[in-house]
Amino acid sequence: QVQLVESGGGWVQPGGSLRLSCKASGFIFNDYYMSWYRQAPGKERELVALIGPTSSIINYVDSVNGRFTISRDNAKNTVYLQMNSLKPEDTAVYYCYRNSGAIWGQGTQVTVSS
Repeated sequence: QVQLVESGGGWVQPGGSLRLSCKASGFIFNDYYMSWYRQAPGKERELVALIGPTSSIINYVDSVNGRFTISRDNAKNTVYLQMNSLKPEDTAVYYCYRNSGAIWGQGTQVTVSS
């Protein structure tokens, strides 16, 4: 059974940090590009970051570039999103996504407020 399970969301004050994790199972993890998306209330889901199978290709949306870092550990079948200098506008449900086959995780809520 193909599955993505996110963890690590929560509440943080502006300027704080969180690290999201996405544990994959049911497929050969290091064959796939993986991504993080987010969806804020009333807005469309947007791509935040993408990472290639060997981590040689990494892309970010402009709004998080320099603050967020995507990484993966193929031995652990896990992709991470380190989020620093968080802003209220980063508040959203964050989803892990397997490119090819459109596999989504259940999402994890990130709330940035004082």
